[in-house]
Amino acid sequence: MAIKFQFNKTSMNELNKQLKVRLRALPTLKNKESALRVMAKLAKDRSQQLQEELEEALQSYSYMSGLWNEFEPNLISVDDVILETVKVAGIKTPELKEVIYSVKPFNTFSKPMWYTEGVEILKRLAQLGIESEVCIEKARILDFQRKKTTQKVNLYEKVQIPGYKEAIRKIKRYMEDEENLSKASQKIVKSRHQIEEEEEKEQ
Repeated sequence: MAIKFQFNKTSMNELNKQLKVRLRALPTLKNKESALRVMAKLAKDRSQQLQEELEEALQSYSYMSGLWNEFEPNLISVDDVILETVKVAGIKTPELKEVIYSVKPFNTFSKPMWYTEGVEILKRLAQLGIESEVCIEKARILDFQRKKTTQKVNLYEKVQIPGYKEAIRKIKRYMEDEENLSKASQKIVKSRHQIEEEEEKEQ
């Protein structure tokens, strides 16, 4: 990215202002980047942990696999998933608040004894699966924002800050050269004037 500037004091002041803004923002951006990296990893780890819990739960209920044939598949369903928005390092992320289930009424006398427990088991399994998915989405959002922040850090650190410094250095050098030339030309004019005055005196 080429930084546009003019060889004057106004342009140099503007560049200095822009440079200060970026130098002040850089530590904050770096902190945000590392916070997002940590939080994205935590969300991924949490999702993995929930997946493992789901697998373990499914295995622990494998002894009931024969009984599930008697279970009505439409007896329980997920009606709604309520999410809340939680800010992580200034980024809005989803968090599971509640899963709303719909359970069809059933006769506890005519149905097997384990039906009530079966409903609770399915609720727990669904909860684990849904929460894991929410954590995956949270990690995706945080990771995307982390990448954007990394790009901004790189832009400031590797492109804009060195660019502004270089532009300021060029303007300073140009202005110093201008001043030196001006002084040199003043000396030449002065010395010429002195010579002319001396010549006039001699005449």
